[in-house]
Amino acid sequence: MTTAHGRRRVTIHDVARHAGVSITTVSHALNGKGIVAETTRARVVESATTLGYSPDVIARGLRKQSLRLLGLVIRPLDTLDSYQPAGVDYFVRFAGAAAVEALDRGFGLMLVRDPTTSNVPGIALAVDGFIISDPVASDPVIELLNRNGIPLVTVGRDIERADFTDWVEPGSSSDLHAVTEHLLDRGARRVALVTGTDANAWNFDTELAYREWTAATAQEPIIYRQNERSGEDGGREVAEAMLAAASAPGGEPLPDAIYCLTGRHAAGLQSRLQEAGLAVPRDVMIVAGSDSEQTRNSTPPITSVDLTPEVTAAAAVEFLLLRLSGDTESVAPLIENVLRLRESTNRP
Repeated sequence: MTTAHGRRRVTIHDVARHAGVSITTVSHALNGKGIVAETTRARVVESATTLGYSPDVIARGLRKQSLRLLGLVIRPLDTLDSYQPAGVDYFVRFAGAAAVEALDRGFGLMLVRDPTTSNVPGIALAVDGFIISDPVASDPVIELLNRNGIPLVTVGRDIERADFTDWVEPGSSSDLHAVTEHLLDRGARRVALVTGTDANAWNFDTELAYREWTAATAQEPIIYRQNERSGEDGGREVAEAMLAAASAPGGEPLPDAIYCLTGRHAAGLQSRLQEAGLAVPRDVMIVAGSDSEQTRNSTPPITSVDLTPEVTAAAAVEFLLLRLSGDTESVAPLIENVLRLRESTNRP
């Protein structure tokens, strides 16, 4: 079976060949019927997952027609401990805006976790197309959808797939330049960058732009990385590392401005620096690369980049629908985010 876009769907025959068993064994292993050795069942399930085969009967029957249904996978949430990270409203706003935009275009929207796992409804792979937010490097979700001939667009690029061009640019590099320009205007001389550790374009492209900026301004790069799952505690750990580096014999002075991509990290970092006797913004200015409840409610409130999830979601839905309509020429828009100025950088 092939899709409207010419790619061949994975079939039960493919799974059987990959696992080295019969079609009947595949059917029994996936449906829980018959007598199948546990090791064989595990091998069949692994082959089905690897190939992206969905045994769901409804999905198989519906693949021949349009469901007028889009899928949405938010990759950063797949790496966090919860799909509802405390204080982080970007993803809820993004998903809600994408759903409403899809409805306005006559489509529904299904929000699913990583479809390469076994915890996803089989019907998910019967949707017309997918939006993937912030894909990871060499993202297996992109590989799965391509293998099954399912159209997709991403928000942010896959940094290891130069040949994949159907992505909406979320403005990471332009955000970095807007932030550094603002900090220099407020008197900053040593600007540090704190990124996350997820292998995605947001972290990668921001650091690349920062290194280019430091080279152009003759400043030594000051870069810290912290796992996104660590929340405010992770920001406090970065602050401890900065304080330790400054107090070491022959250590460099603390940066007088910090651009911290994750809002929860920024809030924790600011709190720990204040406990150490530093005043914000007098001694150090802080900017978060993503607005959150923590940045808005910190004391003082933290200047943040509003990643405009509503605008981004609408652009992603429109771009996907263009591709579904057969338009292969249109170029994805560049999203312009907004720097929300608050007291953390209100230095004369």
